[in-house]
Amino acid sequence: MTADTSPDGRLDRALSSLRGLSVGDALGSQFFVPANYPLLKRRAVPDGPWQWTDDTEMACSVVAVLAAHERIDQDVLAQSFAEHHDFDRGYGPAVNRLLRQVREGGDWRALASALFKGQGSWGNGAAMRIAPLGAYYADDPEQATHQAEISAYPTHQHREAVVGAMAVAAAAALAADPAGPPSPQELLDGVIALVPRSAVGAGLRRARDMLDYGDAGTVAAVLGCGRRTTAHDTVPFTLWSAARGLDDFEEAFWTTAQVGGDMDTTCAIVGGVIAAGSGATPPADWLERTEALPEWSRPSRSDVPR
Repeated sequence: MTADTSPDGRLDRALSSLRGLSVGDALGSQFFVPANYPLLKRRAVPDGPWQWTDDTEMACSVVAVLAAHERIDQDVLAQSFAEHHDFDRGYGPAVNRLLRQVREGGDWRALASALFKGQGSWGNGAAMRIAPLGAYYADDPEQATHQAEISAYPTHQHREAVVGAMAVAAAAALAADPAGPPSPQELLDGVIALVPRSAVGAGLRRARDMLDYGDAGTVAAVLGCGRRTTAHDTVPFTLWSAARGLDDFEEAFWTTAQVGGDMDTTCAIVGGVIAAGSGATPPADWLERTEALPEWSRPSRSDVPR
C-alpha cells in the first residue's frame, strides 16, 4: 500500500495532523493554570473551550502554504507567520519582535540570522509547528526532512533548531505510513537515519536506547522535556513518547503532559505526529473542546496567487 500523493490526499493527512497538534497544544496549555494542576495528576481534562497557542497558529501557516504551493516557499511562509501573528498566543519575545518587524517590511533572512548574537534561535519553535508537513510527505520521508529544513529558516537558523524540525517531520512522515504505524524502534531508527549529526540526533539515539523504560519521568530527566525551550531539550523526549504511543493518542498525551516542562509544545509535537497516521486520533470530546482551526489554514490552491 502506498500513500495517496494527490494534492487533496496530502492535504487531508496534513489537516489530520494539524487537528491532533492543536488538541495537544490547547489541552497541554491548560495545565499551566495552577487550578488545573490536580486535574493533570489524575488525568482529568478541564472544561472547555481550550484555546490553542502559537504552536498551532504557526502550524496553520505551514499547512496553508502547502495547500497553496504544494511545497514550502520561505517568503510566503514568513509573510504568513507575520500576517497571522497574534501577540497573545504565547510567542517568545524574540519571535514576537521578528514577526512584527517582518510585518513592517523587514527582511526575515537578516532578522532571523541576527537573533541571539548571530547564532540564530535554537528554540523548539520550528519543531513544534512541523508535524503536518511530515504527514503531507508521507510517501517521501526524505523530502519531508528537506522541506522541514527549508521551513525552519524564516524564524530559526541555528543548526539544532533546524535539525529538530527535520526530526519531527521525519517522524510524522513515518507515522503516516499507510501500511500502518511503525514499531517504536522502527520509528526512531528511521528518524535517526534521516537527520544529520547534532545534539538533537544524539538525544534521539539516547531516546531509542530508553524505549523499554516505563517511567516517563526518568526518561524526561535524561532527555529533557522542553523546560529550556530548546530543540535538543524537547524533540528527543517528544519522539520517544510519540513512538511508544502511536496507537493511543490519549495515553501518549498524558505520558507527555505529566512530566511537565513546555507542555503545550511537547504535547503539540506528540499530537501532531500521532494524528499524522491512521493508528490513533484525539478523543471526540477533546476535539469538541478545542478551539476550531481558522478558515485561512486550509485554503483552496486557487485562493492564493502562485
